[in-house]
Amino acid sequence: MKEVAAGGVVYRKKDGAVEIQLIEDRFGKITLAKGRMEAGETTEQTALREIAEETGIEGRIVEPLALIRYTYESADRGAIDKEVHYYLVEADGGSLKAQVEEISGVAWHPPLEAWRLQLASGYDNNREVLAKALAALGIATDPAL
Repeated sequence: MKEVAAGGVVYRKKDGAVEIQLIEDRFGKITLAKGRMEAGETTEQTALREIAEETGIEGRIVEPLALIRYTYESADRGAIDKEVHYYLVEADGGSLKAQVEEISGVAWHPPLEAWRLQLASGYDNNREVLAKALAALGIATDPAL
């Protein structure tokens, strides 16, 4: 069975500085807003809808970042081949508010703090996505952080 999802690395510019949005999921891990595609949606529409639903932030897609594929086991559906389309998204409205049914929290972070949090507590498959987003924003990452 195949499942398609989409999400993104959301950023904003506040007082001339870039900030990156990160989510803490219900398992205590740092992650990015993403979710399943609904019938009739494009991956871009899915990404923007999921970001708005999970974090309260509206945005616009700047560019595609990565396509991540992996397989996981579902107790009721068996092996699921998952495909997640990630985009770089600039925040342009809304109010930061975690969707408590889905996630534990959401916050803005300076870019290198976001990178440090990803390395310390994030999912491995999000590392490449966040690195590409920071590079697209002209921010160098230090893998040793």
